[in-house]
Amino acid sequence: MTDGIVRVEGNTLRLPGGVAVRFVRTLRLPESGTHPLPPGLGEFPVRRVADFPDTVPEAWRARGGVMLPVYLREAMWLSFAGTARPAALQVGVGKVCAVSGEPWSDRLSRDPQNYLVLPRQPWLDGINSGSGTVRQFVAVPLGLGATVEGQVTGEEMWGGVQLRSFPLAPEALARWREAERRRALLSARRRVPPGAGFGGPPAAAPLPAPSAPLGAGGPRAAVAMGLGVGGSMRQEVYADERPVTDWAEEPAGRVFVHLVTPPEWRRITGEAPPPSPVDRAAYTGAGLPWFDYYDQDADDLAPTAALEAVEPVGAWLGDDHEPWTPPEDHQVKPLGDPAGKPVEDGDW
Repeated sequence: MTDGIVRVEGNTLRLPGGVAVRFVRTLRLPESGTHPLPPGLGEFPVRRVADFPDTVPEAWRARGGVMLPVYLREAMWLSFAGTARPAALQVGVGKVCAVSGEPWSDRLSRDPQNYLVLPRQPWLDGINSGSGTVRQFVAVPLGLGATVEGQVTGEEMWGGVQLRSFPLAPEALARWREAERRRALLSARRRVPPGAGFGGPPAAAPLPAPSAPLGAGGPRAAVAMGLGVGGSMRQEVYADERPVTDWAEEPAGRVFVHLVTPPEWRRITGEAPPPSPVDRAAYTGAGLPWFDYYDQDADDLAPTAALEAVEPVGAWLGDDHEPWTPPEDHQVKPLGDPAGKPVEDGDW
């Protein structure tokens, strides 16, 4: 993609430079302990803000982008499967970098690193907490101070998720293409097909959803939602092995992802939201898989002080009373390396 436009294909966001991003529903982890990767339970539906000018809030029309429905305390992860070529991807949660904890920046930085390296990074389940772990993305309404944005900046102005992609600079891209050409020739001579790249954890068939959404008795949800943090899981955020000069100085594209409560989703779009989150005890009790992924050849980024200080959403919404059944050892599966409509950008 060279036109500088973000597009939606199904529920996949395609940013310039061949970056593919999907938002995946998953099981919410307990806020204590460190856990395997939870499974994917289907994609969140993604719709363009521009398609609903008469029903979205005015501020959303100004920011453009896309929206998706999410329940209070529902967890998600970002999949980058299908990314075509190397890219640096910035991920913001309320315009706070999910990798560095620094304010949203128009430039790539290495001290601390404020971006992910794709396709080396196959997915991201939460904010970087270092030592081979992340803390799970969990949806909460704005106004409580429970979001990463609220805890790091002291304000909740933005919410949602922000994405910005940087391609390789022309010389670095030419070197990469030559290396890929040589690798393809070598693979053909050996009659071995080239690697397919990274993929996310296999999606598991969802169980019947409970009759009420998680947190139904909690504080009244607002229209705008942001991301706080939940439990910790084993996942690395990889350090970039390239010099920062290998990346373009200017981003190729960006998009604002608005998070909306299911009732507001129905009001805005006229569509039924997804069923409420799957009960994790029932999922584990049924013997369905969790996942473990580790890349011994890559360096994990250390946590930053800003993100280390972020507290889980239970500190605002109360204890998690959902029963926790840890998976048996045989349920944890090891993992190896694994043209849509344009989206309007706005002022944010």
